[in-house]
Amino acid sequence: MKSLLKKKLPPIVGLDIGTRQIKAVWIEQTKDGFVLQGYACEPINKIAFSERDIKDYESVSIALKKIRKALKTKIKLANVAVAGTSVISKVVYMDPEQSDFDLENQIEIEADSLIPYPLEEVYLDFEEIGPSTTHTGKVNVLLTAAHKDLVDSRLLLAREANFEPKIVDMESYAIGNAIDFFHANPATDESLCCVNVGASLLQVCVVKNGNVIYTKEHAFGLNNLISDISAIHMIERETAERQLLDGTLAGNWVEDTLPIFAANLQQSINRALQMYMSTTHAERPQKILLTGGAATIEPLVDILNQDLGLDVARFNPFAGMTINPKLDAAKLQKLAPQLVIAAGLASRSFTPWHM
Repeated sequence: MKSLLKKKLPPIVGLDIGTRQIKAVWIEQTKDGFVLQGYACEPINKIAFSERDIKDYESVSIALKKIRKALKTKIKLANVAVAGTSVISKVVYMDPEQSDFDLENQIEIEADSLIPYPLEEVYLDFEEIGPSTTHTGKVNVLLTAAHKDLVDSRLLLAREANFEPKIVDMESYAIGNAIDFFHANPATDESLCCVNVGASLLQVCVVKNGNVIYTKEHAFGLNNLISDISAIHMIERETAERQLLDGTLAGNWVEDTLPIFAANLQQSINRALQMYMSTTHAERPQKILLTGGAATIEPLVDILNQDLGLDVARFNPFAGMTINPKLDAAKLQKLAPQLVIAAGLASRSFTPWHM
């Protein structure tokens, strides 16, 4: 009877607005499990971003409207995410059993010392996540702040494409949600380390017992590979990017260009893992889940498997799902690691959330 009376949460599209591509995922939950009902991936035809700030609104808007059309759904609700240096997330320690008003006042005082912007220029959010194991008598509170321009620009463009944004998440936590919901259950107390390599950022997210215990962003991404291909093969950067994405690059770029990028990526991953180990006093992971655009380049995954000294596995969040038969399954198989953030955003429709 409870299940009959339980209010079903509405499906929400996960909308990942990257600096070079926009990805969207629409997942529904049934009594038999998850069903991927739709996905879409559209390139942004021009260099529309400076860091993570949108500079060319028209190019992003055109890609978003193509996404809206490609999804072929009337669902308007959408979740988006932000990342970059204008986004800050930190666990702070507070006295327990405070009223929301008192806690908010304390958070503002704490945030004022952590955030390099005036408080009126940022959106703040916080959530109590349980008793602290390191500070006796305190509770852990997750404090997140993002510059208003970063958030507002994405909300504006999403609404122009006939979406109705409901939640603004952090990309790293969206990755954590995708692992929690869509990765095969690990052994008890096992940590899962995910490395997401997008166009401009390398993001590390570690999940343990369903909780994100570590996140960090590093300035390195596929833009470096595209620049190398453009310079070595003497083709326009836009052409190099398009051909890399659709698998039509001519010549022996895998032999003469990819190893340069692979060596730099390996170095960046090792540095990122070292920072994780020194910060959390954890052991070096024996396995990483690789996501983002880098995970769609099979020769690169092979090189990392050989040279990193650990197991590198592409993370396909849809591996255990039912796939809508109308979807292109072969294309999905290739794109799946790029859709992890969007899948994590879509998963927010399976649990209650507050505004």
